Amino acid sequence: MPACSDRAARLAARVLMDLLALLALLAPFMSQPALAAPFAYVTNQGSHDVSVVDLASRRVVQTLKVDRSPAGVVASSATGRAYVGHPEAGTVSVIDMRSQRVLGRLAAGGGPMGLDVAPDGRRVYAADWSRNRLLVLDPDAIDRPDAAPLQAVATGRYPAGVLAHPDGRRVFVVERDDDTVAVIDVVRGEVIARWPTGAHPFALMLDAARERLFVLNVYSDDLSVIDLKADPKTTQPIGRVAVGKAPYGAALSSDGRLIYVTNQRADSLSVIDAATLQPLRTIDGFAYPEGIAAHGDQIHVVNWMDDNLVVLDAASGRTLATVPTGSNSRGFGRFIGQAPD
Repeated sequence: MPACSDRAARLAARVLMDLLALLALLAPFMSQPALAAPFAYVTNQGSHDVSVVDLASRRVVQTLKVDRSPAGVVASSATGRAYVGHPEAGTVSVIDMRSQRVLGRLAAGGGPMGLDVAPDGRRVYAADWSRNRLLVLDPDAIDRPDAAPLQAVATGRYPAGVLAHPDGRRVFVVERDDDTVAVIDVVRGEVIARWPTGAHPFALMLDAARERLFVLNVYSDDLSVIDLKADPKTTQPIGRVAVGKAPYGAALSSDGRLIYVTNQRADSLSVIDAATLQPLRTIDGFAYPEGIAAHGDQIHVVNWMDDNLVVLDAASGRTLATVPTGSNSRGFGRFIGQAPD
């Protein structure tokens, strides 16, 4: 009997040692933030950082220090990178969506505001707010302050929102102080059309299935709706949809049925039927909502005054969760992304 007890004790000790060795190997990985996908990259203009929110756990898993006053953002699932614009610094921060760390920055003129990425991920588009142009940036020119843009196309006054069409050729740029949207052929490097909008347009949203472009007009409190199936040189808005005061961002629900619009100065969201363009309801209780994005069956709203990200059920508009973020959160752009496998 004593011999059996000794063998059992030795076996138990070996199992314990093997388990401790395995835990030691896993410790570095266990200390890293959970890499569940997707993530929201919320720009915090007041605290000069980006809150990385794991949408599965609904918590901030990283706070990334970046250049001053981040505003615009685009998370590119095609490349596994998120790009953050700094109008005051003239730079675009580049974030790796796998490791959740800042890789460096791109030189971006005088004041990059709205951002988007080409469908193949090989170009970054930045509206240079202070120099009235669209910049086409090389995403690999990280930490090269002397790197010239691949292309610079003159625009109207104060370009803000930017949207790259899935065809890879057209890029739409809001010209805020001209009350127009410029259509830029990035292959030819020139503006091929301009479309009238409401007063002081700022942001853009695409309904790709219906081939409609929506322009958010901050001063006229409405959306201009543009049919992209028509010849761009003769296109005119097919209608305007009234929303709340100072619309800032819009998101199409993943099922394509509803459009959610943030009304900055009404502290509310407008909900619109995407097919008929009829307003359905208004949801109150926000604090200067700005950025908005859809993912799955949820809508995510960034609140400037409440410093948080609110998660809603897309079908009902019911609040599911509230995630604290940094100071003066904006999230201007497509701030949700998922790194490729």
